[in-house]
Amino acid sequence: MTSATGENFESLDDMIIRTAESTAANVRAARAGIGAVIFGQEAVVERTLITLLSGGHGLLVGVPGLAKTKLVETLGVVLGLDARRVQFTPDLMPSDILGAEVLEESAGGRRSFRFIPGPVFAQLLMADEINRASPRTQSALLQSMQEGHVTVAGVRHDLPKPFHVLATQNPLEQEGTYPLPEAQLDRFLMEIDVDYPDRDSERKILFDTTSAEETKPRAVMTAEELAAAQRLVRRLPVGESVVEAILTLVRSARPGSEAGDLSKFIAWGPGPRASQSLMLAVRARALLDGRYAPSVDDVVALAEPVLKHRMALTFAARADGETVPGVIAKLAKRIG
Repeated sequence: MTSATGENFESLDDMIIRTAESTAANVRAARAGIGAVIFGQEAVVERTLITLLSGGHGLLVGVPGLAKTKLVETLGVVLGLDARRVQFTPDLMPSDILGAEVLEESAGGRRSFRFIPGPVFAQLLMADEINRASPRTQSALLQSMQEGHVTVAGVRHDLPKPFHVLATQNPLEQEGTYPLPEAQLDRFLMEIDVDYPDRDSERKILFDTTSAEETKPRAVMTAEELAAAQRLVRRLPVGESVVEAILTLVRSARPGSEAGDLSKFIAWGPGPRASQSLMLAVRARALLDGRYAPSVDDVVALAEPVLKHRMALTFAARADGETVPGVIAKLAKRIG
């Protein structure tokens, strides 16, 4: 019996390894497919894919013209997701995102309400310039991002799976905007900075986007394969050293004794959701690199995008020239 049980466990391990190998190959092919269309943004593509593999939502921050919208459109095609885009404006209402009930009259004169789903009923929703909408409209996404369903007129409506929100923000223009509250920022697994491309990448962009034939993305994965990859990420083993590194990093990013001499700089820090996000993200990064267990290096690499929108510095720290990324780098150096 022991022998038979041992054989069963061995075959199960073999099956997991085969699944992991094929999934990792699909994910790497997806990254290559995105890289064929989006140039000079390798780190952004990697972090966005990590966010989706972790089953989370991402906040893309960058000035206009850096291909944030094109990235989301490309992700939808390459990953085989039903993608939709909503341009957030001050007059946007919650029903414009969630949907609404309309009164209909049948041929027999019978009246009834019918729910018309809004654009949130997609597998990949792009919330373009999310901080331009009112807090009332922003909060309409809270339930969907956290719970995977919306409630309209007291009736629950489940969202398709997988469901992801990729929101964008312009860090320069703040007039006429409504900064996202901390509760909503915490719903985003990562805040991803989109920077300018390097010279060679921009040269490639010039030729590719102004020629007669522009490179088009093609489907590499399906929604079912992405969902399978997300389940696999949650099954990857995490060593005790990595768990301790995550706990040490997140807990030291809060004001208190665990922050040591940096505590005086921190006004408030990340909650347990940051630890959960980092735990999933390091597994996803390992899978994206073809590894089947994360390392402490993964924790250090993802510390800034996972933590920086979940903490704030004191006025004195800002007056001394300290920044959130700078403080996180000092905290990460302790575990690196």
